[in-house]
Amino acid sequence: MTGPAEERSGRPGEELPSRIPGPRGAADDLAFLPTPPVELSHKVLRSLLGAWALSACSPEETESVEAHLPECAPCAEEALRLRDAVALLHTERSLDLDPLLRSRVLQGCLGRRPARIPVPEWAAPYETETARLDALLNDFGDAEWHAPVRLKWFEEEHPTSRRTTVAGVIGHLLAVDGLVSTALGLDDGLNGALGDDAPRSPAERTARYWRTLTEPATRTIREPWRTQSHSLIRAASFAGPRATEFAVPYGGFALPLGDSLLDRAFECWVHADDIANAVDYPYDPPTSAHLYRMIDLAARMLPVTLAGRRSTGLAGPPREPVAGTPGRSLRLEIEGIGGGEWYIALDSPAPGSPDHAVAHVALDGVEFCQLAAGHVKPEEAVAGQEGDREAIRDVLFAAASLSRM
Repeated sequence: MTGPAEERSGRPGEELPSRIPGPRGAADDLAFLPTPPVELSHKVLRSLLGAWALSACSPEETESVEAHLPECAPCAEEALRLRDAVALLHTERSLDLDPLLRSRVLQGCLGRRPARIPVPEWAAPYETETARLDALLNDFGDAEWHAPVRLKWFEEEHPTSRRTTVAGVIGHLLAVDGLVSTALGLDDGLNGALGDDAPRSPAERTARYWRTLTEPATRTIREPWRTQSHSLIRAASFAGPRATEFAVPYGGFALPLGDSLLDRAFECWVHADDIANAVDYPYDPPTSAHLYRMIDLAARMLPVTLAGRRSTGLAGPPREPVAGTPGRSLRLEIEGIGGGEWYIALDSPAPGSPDHAVAHVALDGVEFCQLAAGHVKPEEAVAGQEGDREAIRDVLFAAASLSRM
């Protein structure tokens, strides 16, 4: 008995027609049989994978390769690898992530399920700057971690610096962030390396930590720094209204927790920029809102810093204020991102007043921050100035004195 399959196969030795004829008079309705793939050896097919990935094979070769891939796991794996490599050759596509990607992802996630314990607004700059630095470090190889970095700051009347590495900078941030950690009752992130008499001064903490290292710091420093940063943000989020109860000592002075985390965000950005410069990588300043808050913190600290410089003879003496007035003020105008206007009291801790301004200084926002970080000399920072020259000099040098290692 002959079945349909036998009828289609034909008699032995009979060649199948290349097409199936239709009824007489229906030539336009001919249906063509598919052409079988070209039969090529495994070796030839493997040699065609590169051309296939580049879409440079003939139609017959492409069909043969694609018929072979489901049956050969090694060739299929190699084909996928080559396709991924070819995708990187398209120069019109940037290898950098879309700078708005993170914000879009976070916005989408938070829109679906808001955080139970949101990060408080006053801790947001620290969260943002640590995340940006961590993203910069993510793809660093061993060579980048050992790239030389020069830390700069200002002491009394002169700029100073110290040479370290990228890993050394992260160790410095880890050591100083430990001051905030211990104030919140957390571990300092150094596993007791500084001893029971750990110093409060940021410079002394860093120097002691570096001395405890038997070998130069490596990329392994990143994980304890990340862990400590996450712990600080979590603790700040849970602190809630009690945040005002915490003060962070810095040796000769102390800062409220909110200002302390803002200070740490500022230093994180400054040193991230140092690292980026060391490895020739572009790095943007903080957002305008966060930069404004950093500048505001520096402006609020200027009168106290100026008074401290006067006590050591590094600034001119105060002038007696007129009875019932707050004394002289300097108008600090910040232009560009983070811009605003502040009146710096020159003779008393009282708030400055526009009615008693004796000088005016204008600076770019990033330039002012570089001055406060000790990266720019006071005499080179000003974009515009007018009024009392001594007051201008005293305030600019006080701004540079805000810096530290």
